[in-house]
Amino acid sequence: MASSRTTVFGGTGFLGSRIVRSLAEAGGRVRIVARNPERPDWATPAHAIELVAADITNPDTFAAALRGADAVVNAVSLYVEKRGGPTFEDVHVKGAADLAHQAGTQRIARFLHVSGLGVDPESPSAFVRARWRGEQMVRSAFPAAAILRPSVLFGAGDALLAGLEFATRMPVVPLFGSGRVRLAPVLADDLAAAVQRLLADDNPPGPVYEFAGGQDLSYRELVEGMLAAHQRRRLLMPLPMFAWRFLVTLMELLPNPPLTYDQVVLMARDNLPRGDWPGFGDVGIEPRGVLEWLDTRN
Repeated sequence: MASSRTTVFGGTGFLGSRIVRSLAEAGGRVRIVARNPERPDWATPAHAIELVAADITNPDTFAAALRGADAVVNAVSLYVEKRGGPTFEDVHVKGAADLAHQAGTQRIARFLHVSGLGVDPESPSAFVRARWRGEQMVRSAFPAAAILRPSVLFGAGDALLAGLEFATRMPVVPLFGSGRVRLAPVLADDLAAAVQRLLADDNPPGPVYEFAGGQDLSYRELVEGMLAAHQRRRLLMPLPMFAWRFLVTLMELLPNPPLTYDQVVLMARDNLPRGDWPGFGDVGIEPRGVLEWLDTRN
């Protein structure tokens, strides 16, 4: 499907913009779909890129975005609910289901839906529960859909490393619990490359992929890596999770809280693949590790 047309919902976002670039630079025709789509700065006239305005929460806007597409990638995500704005249910459940349904109705060949590791219908996090329900709704509407579950994403302009860089400026850096929770952060560019390979393969993708980055490490080790990358020495202070839950209750009174309850819930358990599903190795990609990537940036 190298010369196919792929519609990328959320094509201007942190991950979506990288998916667009990976597809375009491989010679594919790409349709960037967002509420306010813009042509990327790196794009040249040789790149076959279209811009279409649509809103994942309004299925009446999908028609032009899906017309003539061979594949659809849903890279839209909402991490924080704001008063008066869309909810996790609007974006991750209803929006994803509506998009998958219309893609199926138009007989689009492939549908890739970006979710995340750790989806759980019983999670105390509304964000995690919504992602799980979204997966079920997408699968029901488009049975051949491929669900992509990466660990926490990182890369230039991300939230993970930017937040850590800020935190390690303080004289004392608080840890989530003891800091033993484990994660394998995924470079967004590596996930974008995996999307491109899945769509370029003549064989249809499998039902689920779980993506882990090149380094499996504890949160404490990640903080220590950030300190080393910036040649800083700081005291690391374990902070019980109940204390974090109390703090975020206060933070969420702010217009733009630096941390939310859902993010704290995610840091209470390991964010690693179960090993039941294929991952980067199955698409021929050796993922980069977060500390290795940090070393190349400094």
